[in-house]
Amino acid sequence: MLKLLFTTAPLSIQVHPDDVLAQAMGLPNGKTEAWYILSATPDAQIAVGLKEPMTSVELRAAIETGSIVDRVKWRPVRRGEIYLIPAGTIHAIGAGIVLAEIQQRSDVTFRLFDFGRQRELHVDQAVAATHAKPLPSQTPPEWLSDNRTVLVANPYFVIERIDLQAGSWLFEAGRELWLLVIEGDAHIGKNAVRVGDAIFAQADKMEMLVEPHGVTVLIAYPGPYPYSHLRRVQDADDDVISDGLQRTLARYFSDERLAPKPEDANT
Repeated sequence: MLKLLFTTAPLSIQVHPDDVLAQAMGLPNGKTEAWYILSATPDAQIAVGLKEPMTSVELRAAIETGSIVDRVKWRPVRRGEIYLIPAGTIHAIGAGIVLAEIQQRSDVTFRLFDFGRQRELHVDQAVAATHAKPLPSQTPPEWLSDNRTVLVANPYFVIERIDLQAGSWLFEAGRELWLLVIEGDAHIGKNAVRVGDAIFAQADKMEMLVEPHGVTVLIAYPGPYPYSHLRRVQDADDDVISDGLQRTLARYFSDERLAPKPEDANT
């Protein structure tokens, strides 16, 4: 699932449950998400994780007194950065940011601090859901080919940034594929697509005609591994897949935790 968020004021400090807790609550799944920064003012910040580990008692007290705003790890952001927010991680989006959020399909949110908006806080649920520690270092983006970079890959979704030169390109969507134009413009069928346009495809093919100056897109699709689903129309028999991507796929498939299930064979 993909959302575009535009902030003029800080959003609440919040946390989402992981799958285990969500299912114990009668929900289908938790919510891991990722943020791609499309634009940010010079002083824009996000909060991800805590500065230091906290006990449940300390976390509860910080929520009740409002001091949690000083216990989270605030960091500056800039255009083009990607952040993975695993379920259970306390987080917040500051003012002056435009970002694309890719997430598990879930709307369950537990607020810890709301910057004076007087909405309900979810103290008990937040304490139960939070992994009260700093966020480990993020995995850096991985180059796959001349035009493909994997930004995030996990059991829930894969996010790629793709730079396309002029010509006709064919995207093949399996279970689902989200595409967001972040630079340049192109045509899909008879429809022009420009920066900020998002397209959803499911079990279908999508042909994109790229203008001479090229286009850059984000794509997101179900995890856990990147797959080859992009090719030039004039090279319809050849997937656009480099030696680097071949090696990456081999590594993903060698990991039993990430190996495709039988039902994924046609995706």
